[in-house]
Amino acid sequence: MSQSWNLPPAGTDYANVVLKTTFPDAMETLRTLNSGASAPAPAADVGEDKTKAASEVDPTAKAYPEIEFHLDSKGKPADVQTADVDTRVAPRGQLVVWLMGHNPVIAEKVNGYGYHHISVHYARGWFGKLNTVPADTQHLGNIRLEATAGVDASKAVEIAEADSAKGRATRMVQWLVKTHPQGRWEQFLTAGGKELDWTKVVVGGSSHGATSSARFAMHQQVARVIMFCGPRDNTEDWQAGPSATPLNRFFGYSHVLDGGWTDQHYQRSWLMLRLNEYGPIVNADDAKAPYGQTRRLITSAPMKGDAKKQAGAAHGYVTPGKNSPKDAQGRPVQEDVWKYLFTSDVEKVGKPVPAEAGIRMNQRPEAKAKK
Repeated sequence: MSQSWNLPPAGTDYANVVLKTTFPDAMETLRTLNSGASAPAPAADVGEDKTKAASEVDPTAKAYPEIEFHLDSKGKPADVQTADVDTRVAPRGQLVVWLMGHNPVIAEKVNGYGYHHISVHYARGWFGKLNTVPADTQHLGNIRLEATAGVDASKAVEIAEADSAKGRATRMVQWLVKTHPQGRWEQFLTAGGKELDWTKVVVGGSSHGATSSARFAMHQQVARVIMFCGPRDNTEDWQAGPSATPLNRFFGYSHVLDGGWTDQHYQRSWLMLRLNEYGPIVNADDAKAPYGQTRRLITSAPMKGDAKKQAGAAHGYVTPGKNSPKDAQGRPVQEDVWKYLFTSDVEKVGKPVPAEAGIRMNQRPEAKAKK
């Protein structure tokens, strides 16, 4: 097993960082050491990431180079997966499966909310090659379904169940049960330990990952779906299909300068998911949690630069990251939104509203040609 640590900035007192990372109260530990007494035992699984390549967790894992789904790149592992838990925090008994590249800020954030967290290596690179608009109005959705759930849904790809996000997440948790029992990962497996208990799993991602999270959740019931700047697939109609996950468990958050918003991709998907049945679109800048229990949140925070730069910055703004703005007290300005998205009671919903007027629901090229 390899371990990766989030290193502090240059000039930091490393000894203090190790103590803060390992013990709940660093100063108390220092006082104990100075008194000559024994230091307390370190808390299990605090402050470390557990990383393991998918091909080490499962030696049968395959590469699919034709869709940019690799096990290695230039001699280095490309299939590293990461797990995080903070045992100092009261557990929620739920697991976040993040369907994008590992985001340590997301991991730390949801750990602080009491979640376990894993990011899995699954097929995502196909989008650059297969993002086309054929006659099939579920072309992209079927690829997403095969990539995430491992079902034979698409003629464009052939991905084994073991190499899907579902398969690799299951095997990652099984590995964690064996190698990190102190994290109590076994609670996320069904009786017998052969499958993940998806009713205890939150799936989420941003952009491409948000769209795949939504597609997966419509196939597989999960506890909650977090969609930062998504879903897209604006020329498809899978978003209007039946959903295994109750739709009140889908949460979306976008910036109004994001190209996906100005082109009405997200609003369209939110309406197709019937999220207007749980409240209006609410600008979180002008409201307080719980935002009327809506499932559709936006922000209009100012962005710098020309229109193109603003759109690019806006796309990443809503997702927790190292550059997320903070207030004068050092608290992320979007903290209340993030906490609502991840921790609000899914059974409490806002009042239904009519579909917003003026949203282009047919965005296929032939629809533009007819105008």
